[in-house]
Amino acid sequence: MTFSESKEFSVHSSSLKEIRSFAREVLAKDDIFKSSSDDVVLALAEAAQNIVKHAYSGKETSDSLKVEISFDNNQLKIDLYDKGEPAIPSNIKPRNVNDIKPGGLGTFFIGQIMDEVVFKTAATDWVNHLILIKNY
Repeated sequence: MTFSESKEFSVHSSSLKEIRSFAREVLAKDDIFKSSSDDVVLALAEAAQNIVKHAYSGKETSDSLKVEISFDNNQLKIDLYDKGEPAIPSNIKPRNVNDIKPGGLGTFFIGQIMDEVVFKTAATDWVNHLILIKNY
């Protein structure tokens, strides 16, 4: 099975529900994702929330966040594209899990769920390109 589906969303916390629904719809198309679907949706939602919170500092914008979910050669790839402030990959580190307080665990969860996380910046049409990869 091979597929690629993409959709653009408003850069706003209220879009997270739509992003999760889109991912669930795509992942429901094959049983191979059944046991990991909730985890993958969580990783995507955390990544999207981080884009809203950090790339846009929670400010109102008319920009879109593009999410592309593809599967090929037993590899699920989720690409997130935005035009917010450029990410500085060396500054993106998960908080210590033992530091119990609200927030800050998104990058930890993403790293635990996905097999690979790649940040790209200065793309032609987008400023930031985050790639989440899970192998099956």
